[in-house]
Amino acid sequence: MFNFSTPNIIAGILFGIIGFVAFSYGKKMELWKPMSIGLALMGYSWLVPNIWANWIVGILLCVLLWFHHGE
Repeated sequence: MFNFSTPNIIAGILFGIIGFVAFSYGKKMELWKPMSIGLALMGYSWLVPNIWANWIVGILLCVLLWFHHGE
């Protein structure tokens, strides 16, 4: 089930860090959208075994975070 290839590990670390920062920001500002997107960024890479899907989902979640970070 798990694919421990180098691109998946890099994606997991990169998007996990972005997710942690988004979650911390949302918690500090009491905003639920950045908190939930941050949790999704931290956890989705465990559920997506395909390398391309992993990167695409991470980028889409980051774009979603960009548009909903201050609402």
